[in-house]
Amino acid sequence: MTLARLVTEGRVQAGVDLSGLTTYRLGGPAAFLLDAATSDDLIAVAAVLAEETREVLVLGRGSNLVISEAGFDGLAIRLGPEFGGIELDAGARVTVGGIVPLPQVARTATAAGRRGLEFLIGVPGSAGGGVRQNAGCFGTEMVDVLESAVVFDLLTGKTAAVDAFALDMTYRHTSVTATDVVLSATFQAGEGDPAPGLELIREHTRWRRLYQPGGTLNAGSVFKNPPGDSAGRIIDSLGLKGLRIGGAEVSAKHANFFVAMPGTEPSHVYLLVKKVAAIVGSETGIQLEPEIQFVGHFENAEK
Repeated sequence: MTLARLVTEGRVQAGVDLSGLTTYRLGGPAAFLLDAATSDDLIAVAAVLAEETREVLVLGRGSNLVISEAGFDGLAIRLGPEFGGIELDAGARVTVGGIVPLPQVARTATAAGRRGLEFLIGVPGSAGGGVRQNAGCFGTEMVDVLESAVVFDLLTGKTAAVDAFALDMTYRHTSVTATDVVLSATFQAGEGDPAPGLELIREHTRWRRLYQPGGTLNAGSVFKNPPGDSAGRIIDSLGLKGLRIGGAEVSAKHANFFVAMPGTEPSHVYLLVKKVAAIVGSETGIQLEPEIQFVGHFENAEK
């Protein structure tokens, strides 16, 4: 099995624009894209990767990605509808497919009387991406509610159910690698009256509308929070709201959100992230670490 054969069979597409698959709506094409309709598609690609060396990019909702103008010279993988769906299991467990948006998990589970997942309303990514990153919001992270995940390893072609404690989950980090695909996740929720949970979701939503730049092109939090502090507070304290490179701008609403205005190029976002990090480092000694992922080559951006 070769990648060229999968292209001929129509299972893999060549030269596919990725900009529409990210929340920034930026970036160039992927050399190849697999829309995995079933696990068989993933198994076929794993067989190819055993013979051909290819960089892999697993796409969720594209909510923490900046793809370069030149694109991605590898194989991008996106899960199809088979990997959607939400199941309300016995014992207040909630099992969701890897492509399910986390805000949808929050609403569905809470309306069914499953409590403790309300915070997911503030996480813009998919369940698979959220597990990989140990995403969180409003003081709660995936590690606090995740029981297990089903993960497909593209290097071995094997699927395994992995308990949360085996995922080495720390702040915005897990042992899920770039060649792992999270097919589903099971959360351990509590049980209770839906009404207070739904009200909490409404409160979280109101807060986000007030303090985050909704209705703009952005990728969520740009930097991880340093221990005991907030990246947004630090950036704001240095008067960097409104700082702009090209079309990329530090949001006036939340300093840890960088918005893409008309005319933005991926390199503008990259340079703005580098500049803000450099200013913060110079002024405070704090080395901010990006939470968003840069994909492709950005070396020429600084020339």
